Amino acid sequence: MVGEPNERSGLKWWLAGWLGKGLVDLICGTMRIRVVDFEKARAQIESKRFILAFWHSRILAISYLYQGWGAAILVSSSEDGEIMARILQRQGHETIRGSTSRHGVRAMTTLIKALNETIRPGGVVPDGPRGPRFRVQPGVITLAHKTGYPVVPISYSAKRIKIFASWDRFLLPYPFTEGRLIYGSPVSIPSKLGVEGQEVYRVRLEEELNRITRKVDRYYGHEIA
Repeated sequence: MVGEPNERSGLKWWLAGWLGKGLVDLICGTMRIRVVDFEKARAQIESKRFILAFWHSRILAISYLYQGWGAAILVSSSEDGEIMARILQRQGHETIRGSTSRHGVRAMTTLIKALNETIRPGGVVPDGPRGPRFRVQPGVITLAHKTGYPVVPISYSAKRIKIFASWDRFLLPYPFTEGRLIYGSPVSIPSKLGVEGQEVYRVRLEEELNRITRKVDRYYGHEIA
């Protein structure tokens, strides 16, 4: 794991990971989750050579459903990111710490190496860690270009939810509620890609993530602006 110069450790962070995973298991383990449009991404998912891209507010059920896959996931170096990293590690993932503002180049280099050396999925929150909300940052396109992995957009919503007043408007489903997890059309990045081409694919991924997120929210009558 790539982390801060002084690696965080101790009982506080161990408990944060243990309790956090327990909460995720309680919520998601009692939900009735239906998977929608999986066929769009079946080939990529079955190959295990793909990058999951999901909004910061929608990480909960996605990390739960993919636990045990050993994915390499980019997580912020912040304290909030530390809590998420501990939960993801307990779910069987490898966390690589960094963001566009802190340790970004080092983290991206490590993530590219991890995906090139071992057949496994990657995971990126393209609007994290600070936003703008629902806007893809270019790092995920760079990652896909350097690894040759297609990007698989994925999102979810639920019938009974709490929306937090955070920058990302984090979505927390209630236990025992009904939910839908939806796949978008994978975005494959060509081997030859200039600056203008990078922006084309960045926008394409952003539009597809927003499309499936709006679709799954509206299914339950939510308009999460």
